[in-house]
Amino acid sequence: MNHISIDQQIPWNYFEAISKSDACLSLSEAAEKRIQNCYDFLQQKLNDNDRAFYGINTGFGSLCNVKISKEDLSQLQENIVMSHACGTGKEVIPSIVRLMLALKVQSLSYGHSGVQLVTVQRLVEMYNEDVLPVVFEQGSLGASGDLAPLAHLCLPLIGRGEVVWKGKRMPAKIALEQLGWSPISLSAKEGLALLNGTQFMSAFGIFNWIESEKLYHAAHAIGALSLEGFNGTKEPFTEHIHRVRPHAGQINSASIMRNLLAGSTMQNNLGKAVQDPYSFRCIPQVHGATFTVLQQSKSVYETEAASVTDNPLIFPEDDLILSGGNFHGQVLALTADQLGLAVHELGNISERRTYLLISGQRDLPAFLVKNSGLNSGFMIPQYTAASIVSKTKQWCNPSSSDSIVSSNGQEDHVSMGANAAVKCFEIIHQVKKVLAIEWLNAAQAFDLRKEISGGKSSQSLEDLHLQFREHISFMDEDREIHLDMAMAEKLMDQVDWKNFH
Repeated sequence: MNHISIDQQIPWNYFEAISKSDACLSLSEAAEKRIQNCYDFLQQKLNDNDRAFYGINTGFGSLCNVKISKEDLSQLQENIVMSHACGTGKEVIPSIVRLMLALKVQSLSYGHSGVQLVTVQRLVEMYNEDVLPVVFEQGSLGASGDLAPLAHLCLPLIGRGEVVWKGKRMPAKIALEQLGWSPISLSAKEGLALLNGTQFMSAFGIFNWIESEKLYHAAHAIGALSLEGFNGTKEPFTEHIHRVRPHAGQINSASIMRNLLAGSTMQNNLGKAVQDPYSFRCIPQVHGATFTVLQQSKSVYETEAASVTDNPLIFPEDDLILSGGNFHGQVLALTADQLGLAVHELGNISERRTYLLISGQRDLPAFLVKNSGLNSGFMIPQYTAASIVSKTKQWCNPSSSDSIVSSNGQEDHVSMGANAAVKCFEIIHQVKKVLAIEWLNAAQAFDLRKEISGGKSSQSLEDLHLQFREHISFMDEDREIHLDMAMAEKLMDQVDWKNFH
């Protein structure tokens, strides 16, 4: 169990542990002091003058010119949480809800939001007790923050909404009673501070990045296994080639391929083909481009995780309360669109390698089965991969290119970053299936090639193949191959792909 004291920034390498509930959160003393100082400053401001502050003592959105009386300020904040909880669609998976909670705590901990310390402490308690609010994927425009999903995330603070706790879905009120927690009575600005933020987009983005990095390494290991089965050459991965086109991603990818193939005696029994098709030869150029996007995306998500993204923002040390637009998710929308496209390309090129493996080239039997005709072998899994890749191609249309005016024109440009984040999540899930199908074909081709050449691959690839064959046997004749596909997809989540590099 990792103990994480939230202060200036959550270290990047802790986010996966947070998503898996393998962490315990706490607020540092410095963070608690910042939160309390900001809250005290705001209360003093409200008591000392009658100035209108957006969302603190006014209505929201296009209702910003409606002044709210002091006695209604708490009700105003509770109303915004209830009225904005308008999510729909699939429920957000627990791993991402945990990240949302941690990121919301991080943002509030900087002391620019004017919230009560007890409110932030309750969010910490919800994470530590694994009391996970029921949040929905659809409803955010990615500007003015992730209003709808964050409203669902924060409803349990006031004893409303639903949570999943100890494996059971229940009204939040019931969970609070069983835990001995009283609902929070929201103070001025709190509802807005809780809802105005990018934690839905950011949580999805960080989770997507973690999964994408795994697929990046998986694509190399599976691609190398396919290369061996196809009787391809390691020559395109030679360091000299990449030294004269020194993109960091390309160099990284070529290095991974060299390491994966090091020591393979199967490389001593190459056929007469002068060159391999691009889906093998250009792995460094294609996979490497995905690596470049991964690095760029990580930088964006790291910065966003350590940012304050609600509105208005309070700066006690400078005696300022300022209304701005840090909740706008354009940078996250563009990043999610780009990451989704980059991961899609791992699937796009993977399907092409699968197609080559079943094509009957280089002494491999057609469809990777010895008695083809009577047996269809691996003919149709390629159909499935092609169908999936076609779907992900359509999903690569950028969400960030769209904007729809909302709130009577007050919110006249939105990022659609939430849609981009969810779409990227779906692309990743589908590309995992495509790589699992390639792995299934690669393992069959690998065994056939070893029979033909009598060689042995590298220790890494032999170990990977053995791990696969412990669960899925060689196919001598037709069987219900969808069962093998399902098992291969399951294995995708069980292998530590970063060990294969």
